[in-house]
Amino acid sequence: MSSVNTAIQLITREEAENGRSAAGATCSPALAQGPWEYDLAEAAAGIPAYGPGASSSDAAPKATPRQGQLPEEYKLASDAELDARIRAAKATLGDRAVILGHFYQRDEVVQYADFVGDSFQLANAALTKPNAEAIIFCGVHFMAETADILSSSEQSVILPNLAAGCSMADMADEDSVEECWEQLEELFGSAPDSEGRAPVIPVTYMNSSAALKAFCGRNGGIVCTSSNAKTVLEWAFERGQRVLFFPDQHLGRNTAKALGVPLEQMPMWNPRKEFGGNDEQTLLDSRVILWHGFCSVHKRFNVAQIEKARADFPGVNVIVHPECPMEVVDAADGAGSTDFIKKAIAAATEPTTFAVGTEINMVNRLAAENPQHTIFCLDPVICPCSTMYRIHPGYLAWVLEELVEGRVANRITVDESVKDNAKIALERMLAAKPL
Repeated sequence: MSSVNTAIQLITREEAENGRSAAGATCSPALAQGPWEYDLAEAAAGIPAYGPGASSSDAAPKATPRQGQLPEEYKLASDAELDARIRAAKATLGDRAVILGHFYQRDEVVQYADFVGDSFQLANAALTKPNAEAIIFCGVHFMAETADILSSSEQSVILPNLAAGCSMADMADEDSVEECWEQLEELFGSAPDSEGRAPVIPVTYMNSSAALKAFCGRNGGIVCTSSNAKTVLEWAFERGQRVLFFPDQHLGRNTAKALGVPLEQMPMWNPRKEFGGNDEQTLLDSRVILWHGFCSVHKRFNVAQIEKARADFPGVNVIVHPECPMEVVDAADGAGSTDFIKKAIAAATEPTTFAVGTEINMVNRLAAENPQHTIFCLDPVICPCSTMYRIHPGYLAWVLEELVEGRVANRITVDESVKDNAKIALERMLAAKPL
């Protein structure tokens, strides 16, 4: 099975030659370009952007990191030349460098990873290599920050393309969350109830900045992943009367609903509206206050796609990520983290048809790794994560060869004061055990 990038190149070429494609559709022909073309366009426009793909219509904050121009030799290098240079640099560096590849990375990058997994799995994987001088994180910015928080001060964390951010993480910035917190404290007060529970506990998803993890650490809060969101919410309810959950509304809603929290007790906080768009009584009656954020990849999935999959493939097993909208999760046969999806498919002992609602690179890889099953993405349009897709073998070759020459390019560092509080919230997450 060809990679997602190969499929995009084929579709784009056929559309250019014939005016249409028989191989499928992409959400943007610009996906066929090298990511350095987006870097150049953004520099010329003076406006940051996430690039083509699922987040292309999301507004990037002014402070969004931008990638400087990749040296010309890496742009012009063939796939074979980049492969040879990456492998040679890896061999030279040996145990001095470890490469982490997220599930959503393109195959052309994942093939070089020493570890492949979700963001927290990869941050923990790096801890198994304490002697590595450099951790090259082929993922997005918040993931590299988490690796820097958990790694030693002697290790350098590198993000091959600084423009690989996350639109969901950017939907909850520190200033907006602090302003929300101040308003909630004014409404709820700070005194615990008769059971010793605080008025509100902040919970941030792993897909957030180090600053917001630190905010949770300072304010009695905690971090969660899509794998342990249920356990973390139970932890928070033991300690608080209600939860402020950010930045992903869908993970928060789906998890709280599964715990029996009524939808009417899960108001949305929109930072662009006065008092989050709520009245006081609604907030006083709340159990979970959901931030107005979402994943643009998982927002693309809908019930109509599930209905079509069931019509086309009777008996299909539909599995989706909990970042999908509630109605999609409700209509699916199962919902869980990337690791849950991977394990659910691996556990199927008989040939099965799976329709999967998560990022296309992971779905495509699952199909290639499990040829005994029929596996396809619910979304028929190829539309990868915009920011993950900005990591390209050219950037990986560049940062590796810089290391060979004794230079650290694109280092991600978290300020020590932020790091200390963020680590508190992460350690609370690790200590939270299922009830």
